[in-house]
This record gives sequence, C-alpha cells and structure tokens, in this order.
Amino acid sequence: MTKQSGPRVVLTVTNDLNYDQRMQRIATSLTQAGYRVTLVGRVLPRSKPLNKHIYKQKRLSCFFQKGMFFYAEYNVRLFFLLLFYRFDAVGAVDYDTLPANTIASIIRRKKRVFDAHEYFTEVPELYGRNAIRAAWKLIGRMTLPFYKHAYTVGPALAAIFTKQHKIPFRVVRNVPRLETATLSTGLHQHPRILMYQGALNAGRGIEFMLEAMCDLPEFRLILAGEGDLSDQLRQQAQALNLGDRVHFEGFIRPEGLKQLTARAWMGINLLENQGESYYYSLANKFFDYVAAGVPVLTMDFPEYRALHEEFPVAHLLQKLDKTSIVAALRHYQQNPEAHRKMHEQCMLAREKWNWAADEAVLLEVWQQATS
Repeated sequence: MTKQSGPRVVLTVTNDLNYDQRMQRIATSLTQAGYRVTLVGRVLPRSKPLNKHIYKQKRLSCFFQKGMFFYAEYNVRLFFLLLFYRFDAVGAVDYDTLPANTIASIIRRKKRVFDAHEYFTEVPELYGRNAIRAAWKLIGRMTLPFYKHAYTVGPALAAIFTKQHKIPFRVVRNVPRLETATLSTGLHQHPRILMYQGALNAGRGIEFMLEAMCDLPEFRLILAGEGDLSDQLRQQAQALNLGDRVHFEGFIRPEGLKQLTARAWMGINLLENQGESYYYSLANKFFDYVAAGVPVLTMDFPEYRALHEEFPVAHLLQKLDKTSIVAALRHYQQNPEAHRKMHEQCMLAREKWNWAADEAVLLEVWQQATS
C-alpha cells in the first residue's frame, strides 16, 4: 500500500481536533501506512486555527453547541458530508457519530469501523437522564450490527463490548508515541506541582482535589483542560482562597501539554465510581504521565490495578475523598525514596506502554476492514 493508492478513510469525532491526541495518533499512523485519511471534527466558538498534519482535516460548524439538538444537527451535517465526500471506509468514534456514519456508509456501500473511546451509555453525565440514555442505547442497538470491525481503549471494555454487541473488539490503548514524550524535570523542584490534564467534567474528582489543596500549602495544582464544570471549579477555588496555588490553564495543544506535564511531581487521575464507563476506564492521561516519568495518583480500579501489578508506577487510592488524597500525597512528600522508586518504574513502563504495539493492532484492524 502506498500513500498515493491506499484506501480513502474518514474518521469522525464531535470534539475539537486540536486537542484530541488519540485521534491525531490514529490518523497519523494510518496515513503513514498509506491510507488517505481525513479527520472530521467540530469547530467551537473558542476554537483556534488547526495545526497542520500529514492527513486532511475538516471541521463542521453547528448552531447548537450541546445536548441532543447538537448531536442531531451534527449528525445531519456529517451525513450530508459523507454522502458526497470521496471515501472507501469510515471510522465512527463513540456513539455520537454512529448514525451519520452508518447510514451514509450503507447507502454508499462502503466499509466501516467502530472506535469506542468509552462506555458511552454508562458515562456519569447520563445518569438520572433515563430517556436520553435509552435513546443512545437504541442508537447502538440499531447501528452496531452493521459493524464487523471494532476496537476500544482497554481489555475490560473490549470484553464487555464483545459480549454485548457480538462482534470482536480489539484493544488499541491511549498510549503515547515514546519519541514525542518529554521527560520529567519537576521531580525535585519546589513547590511540588500536581498535574491534571483532561476534561473538567463531573466525576473526575477535581472537586475533592481542590478541597485537598487547602491542606497542602506546599503544593501547586495545574489543571489543563476545560469542560462542563469549568466555571463551577473556578468558583470553588476562589471560595477556598487557593489563590495562585491552583492554575487553570484551559485547553493546551498536545505539544504544550507535554512540556507542562514534564514539570509535575505527581500526575492526577481521579475518578468517582459512577458507572462502568469510569470504573473500567483507561485514560490517556495515565499513560502520558508515565511516559514523562511522572508517578501517578489514581483510583484502585481494575484496569489501573492490572497495570500497577506489572509496573508499580502509581499510588492506588482506595477511597476518593479529601482525607485520602492528602494522606497519599503527604506520604510521598515525607518518603522521597518511595516516590523515586515509582519514577524508576515509570521509566521501565514507558518502554512497554507506548504506541508501537498498539499501532500494530490498529493497522491490522483497518487492513482487515478495507481488504
């Protein structure tokens, strides 16, 4: 397969392409393997110009910015794009682009692949919203039978989805390219920096982290990202009088995020046990911290426990509350040797938990789908 003759592939998401590291990796790998890739996302009012990549990029503009009206509008716009755009195979990411991808690919008799970034119907945002959750489940039941090729972010979700949808799900983890990782420079700096990267959404444990900062005056917390709770969390930090000890950095492009992560003493990956999506998650931030040589404070959930048994790179938190967070961070502050050993394990783990192996699985799935 050559770059000039490979299948034309369209990958679709509903977020801003500038900050989606997983899709940037996937689109780059497919392009380097000879596929002619177009990555389609959305443009937001605050979106910045797109970075240049070796693959094509398109962004759809919507009148509605959230909720079911947004998803309906986006899928209509995406459907008409796919109806006339030249492609051989389409990759739907999560349930939110399934309707347009499925219908357009059936009409045009094209191949299709599904990429599940999370357990979409089990995310905390849908709890208590039974009608909307039921609607998404219906979309999955109606569309996924048309897919024969799929992958997801971790072994636990792959097993669940394979059983649920009766199609084999492979595992393509959210691991970084090793050659692009920036190694830590912040392990011995003062004040100690705690780093959180990702969405500022419900169930991410950020509220507890801010409360813990009240008892950790020697630490600084960096939050890189935005989300549904952005305003609420900024108000909480102000109400707690945390001042300049908490920095809200907003959206950071991947290249800047790596530099920021390298300054950290500990990476933060805290999730409330609110449904199976979070319980079986395997977040890219965990691997990004490890690739930088930064130990991680994370939850004692199955996927992280399995990784920790292979390389003890993290402190597994049994309970998510202020007291537990403070106690864990104090322990490593007072026991620098324990912190150093976690760093050493990160340096070993990063040689194995990187994109090389997962890229091979990705390319195998797409080769099977397009052959």
